Amino acid sequence: MIDIIISLIIAGIAGAIARSLVGFGRGGCVLSIVVGFIGAIIGTWLARELNLPDPFPFNIRGTEYHILWTIIGAVIFTAVLSFFSPGKKK
Repeated sequence: MIDIIISLIIAGIAGAIARSLVGFGRGGCVLSIVVGFIGAIIGTWLARELNLPDPFPFNIRGTEYHILWTIIGAVIFTAVLSFFSPGKKK
């Protein structure tokens, strides 16, 4: 149970960082967690395909987290998401 909570916290932080970097302001905490999880999938896949190392992996309770690739994947996903979402009307 603790591992799930830790994963949710890390995904939320990574998603929030990615959303603030892209400037995507819609949604809240749940959207940040979803963006973080999808970013982790995209980022780790991208790192594996390009054979890139993770310079800052960290280990919590035996689970290794790749926060840099999670943030990069979340930025890519958020940029695509903001591209397809309708803009604000002025």
